[in-house]
Amino acid sequence: MLQSVRYRALSWLALISCLVFVSGALTSLSAHAATTTSAPPATTITVDGSGTGRTFDGIGAISGGGGNSRLLVDYPEPQRSRILDYLFKPGYGAALQLLKVEIGGDTNSTDGSEPSIEHTRGTVHCDSGYEWWLMEQAKKRNPDIELYGLAWGAPGWIGNTGDTPGGGDFWSQDMIDYLVDWLGCARQHGLDIDYLGGWNERGYDTAWYEKLHAALAARHLPVRIVAADSGLDVADDIAGDQQFADSVDVVGVHYPCEGGDGGTADTCYSSDTAQATGKPLWASENGSLDEDTGAGALIRSITRGYLDGRYTAYLNWPLLAAVYPNLPYDTVGLAVANQPWSGAYQLGTSLWTTAQVTQVTRPGWKFVDQASGYLGGDRADGSYVTLKPADNSAYSTIVETSTASTAQRADFTVGGGLPTGTVHVWATDLSAGGRGFVHTGDVTPRAGHFSVTLQPGHVYSLTTTTGQGHGTAVSPPQRHLALPYRDSFERPTPGREAKYLSDMQGSFETAACGGGRPGRCVRQMAAQQPIEWQDDSDAFALLGDTDWRDYTVSSDVRLAQPGTVELIGRAGEQQRPQSHQAGYFLRAADTGAWSIVRSDTAGRLTTLAAGTTRALGTRHWHTLALSFSGTTITASVDGRRVGAVDDSAYPAGQVGLGVVGYQTDEFDNLAVTPVRHPAAPPATLTADLPATVQRGASATLTTTFTLPAAGGPATGLTLAPGIPANWRATPTTPVTFTKVAPGHSVTASWTVTAPTATDTPVTETFLPLATYDRDGVRHWTYGSASTRVPIPAPTGSPYLSDLSFVSADNGWGPVERDTSNGEQAAGDGLPMALRGTPFAKGLGVHADSDVAFYLGGNCTRFTATVGIDDEVAPYGSVVFSLVGDGRTVATTPVLTGESAGVVLDADVTGVQELHLVVGDGGDGNAHDHADWGGARLVCGE
Repeated sequence: MLQSVRYRALSWLALISCLVFVSGALTSLSAHAATTTSAPPATTITVDGSGTGRTFDGIGAISGGGGNSRLLVDYPEPQRSRILDYLFKPGYGAALQLLKVEIGGDTNSTDGSEPSIEHTRGTVHCDSGYEWWLMEQAKKRNPDIELYGLAWGAPGWIGNTGDTPGGGDFWSQDMIDYLVDWLGCARQHGLDIDYLGGWNERGYDTAWYEKLHAALAARHLPVRIVAADSGLDVADDIAGDQQFADSVDVVGVHYPCEGGDGGTADTCYSSDTAQATGKPLWASENGSLDEDTGAGALIRSITRGYLDGRYTAYLNWPLLAAVYPNLPYDTVGLAVANQPWSGAYQLGTSLWTTAQVTQVTRPGWKFVDQASGYLGGDRADGSYVTLKPADNSAYSTIVETSTASTAQRADFTVGGGLPTGTVHVWATDLSAGGRGFVHTGDVTPRAGHFSVTLQPGHVYSLTTTTGQGHGTAVSPPQRHLALPYRDSFERPTPGREAKYLSDMQGSFETAACGGGRPGRCVRQMAAQQPIEWQDDSDAFALLGDTDWRDYTVSSDVRLAQPGTVELIGRAGEQQRPQSHQAGYFLRAADTGAWSIVRSDTAGRLTTLAAGTTRALGTRHWHTLALSFSGTTITASVDGRRVGAVDDSAYPAGQVGLGVVGYQTDEFDNLAVTPVRHPAAPPATLTADLPATVQRGASATLTTTFTLPAAGGPATGLTLAPGIPANWRATPTTPVTFTKVAPGHSVTASWTVTAPTATDTPVTETFLPLATYDRDGVRHWTYGSASTRVPIPAPTGSPYLSDLSFVSADNGWGPVERDTSNGEQAAGDGLPMALRGTPFAKGLGVHADSDVAFYLGGNCTRFTATVGIDDEVAPYGSVVFSLVGDGRTVATTPVLTGESAGVVLDADVTGVQELHLVVGDGGDGNAHDHADWGGARLVCGE
């Protein structure tokens, strides 16, 4: 007699087929109509209560590294609580089991800077920042969540005995004392920190960890130490140094899966040494993945992380993207929350993929190694892991088919004291628009046997536990932040960031106003350059809607020390590091010097206008304003317009506050008001220049200044040629004019001579300038003209690093000559080396990269030794290609950080333009620092 199999199928996918064994026959019950089909390939999974494996430590996420939770605290209720529920509440959403937070250091650590509890030595303020609030909210929803603190940077006074700017020593007793103070602040907030790390991704000092361990023990602080939130090399020192081993509780490794940061995670790795330490092995940071498209790599990092590397905890970076949309990584994490004024948010597929593990497991459970593996024995078909508690009262199997292409069957046999009752099935569709964490049905095994059919591109949880759930709260629609916007910074609690104000570098906090002004203001609190995690910049903070267009931003300012304050407008895209911020800056110094500066995403600063007004001095309040109307940008100091410039680079963007350096200046009464009366039509300056100027040759540059009919005359007009570096210009006509009437034009010309240097750019841009007075304010109007300066064909046997680039595109920072790629700044590379072999000459690049050279058909041979630079080994994977006139001349297989250097020796006879191309190895470009070691040509004379 056929016994009943209880099955509830939802119509959304009809993707689970439940099969039971009856008298030796296999019967299929499915939500599909009955059809005759061939059985999909099967994997046999035996889940036995006597099975053994490592202890599961949990799934978590990281708030910090940096500023990625900043906007969440400013969300209105009930949306703020709903987002928190989706992240932390058991049985509702991600149900995180671990929360790692940044220990703020006043320095940018990716998407912003997080405030320190001790900006200056000896003054501890335990309410600084929002991570305390976030941990409190996580604990409120899940008292069992474990907390983990880690520093990305530190205040500049730490380990800085000589008070050297940026010269502090992180690995110092000061830093240990600072961490102990931070733990004390946690206690004040009713928080017990479970884990503590050292310096994020900056290596380790074994003696420092030993001192940290001793300091915690002396104070009876039951905090476990994680080392070293970087690479696997720390395990070698743990294995070889017993005192260090006794000081470390967890081995924490970052991005231990294929592709590293943001990679595919098709495979993961650890080391025999790491697995043999006897300590838990964690992927203490992983992810860097889009909230939706990264879900597949996220689940692979968890399941395959255990299968391949025995990682027992996974922490996703970041928790969510509660950052402005013009910042890097604005969609990574489990959710996106970038509009606190509207309350709008988006929940990512990654959130529900996380729920597939967290809602069916508990930290402390054991992996069952015999019931974990790859479907069909092939990682291309997917993977599965099984976990159970020590008392065998439940079990859960998590299956991912993220890389599978066809349906498969899994045949389960359950025994060894594990429950054989109802199995609940939850699933997430990883495809675009797929539904997440849906209860698709229940299965009642027969005599411990059941089967399921698994569709490709899904994550399944098969569990005997209950209490799972899918939250029901819905986001409101997005909307713009309306103007006018004003903030007097009168927050009830000092020492916090102002509403919507997001620190990029330094720390801008509310504090009692100085200079005799009552109430509260915003003060930049970092008094010196911090110990930094990425490159330095001026201290600044951003606020508002990236779609704001024509407005006036104004703020009262008070300079605490001699120096310069900044008011920022039309702030747009930011690239890493934070100094690569597009926007306009009004700078005003205590001396009265002012300027309007344009910054771009390459970190270039261009002064568009400058002058001097009455000295601002120090410790007195003044008012700055920066107004945008179309292309006209007007600066005002204390209500007086000091200058205007026309520039069309950025039509819209946020506002911000800043200081040049690290002065503790103050700001008050921030206002952003819409421009009601458009500026007068701007003057124009056109320029004419031949399309080509040979090196060392001369040509004529002609400019024409035209004043529109509307508005007043231009007086005191001066025209300048705006020549590029190393060019010479001689005027051939008058370049100054007493007055130009509305509706009229004037012209000026120069003879310009090109330089002869080999590093002269192939394309040069002239920026002629007109300065004049109009309608009571000084104006700056620019023109533009470009010319090509051909590169002569190389001769002899030159190194390519000594030749001019026709063009140079690079995946991280600029192409470097004779050094490795380094970071984002020019000239920050290290000596090139491939598996220990140094190269004094060559090009350091980062995938995806394309560097072009003009050969003019005069060369016959190219040679180089290529590979991943030792700076990032063993990580990274790239392909090198040599492309001549659109044809691939030579290429390499995929080279990894463990591959030996490969010699390229290619015939380039007749090639006019040669491109040196480096592509990523198919897994993203994380860690892809690549060297063209000793790259050289053989050419005719």
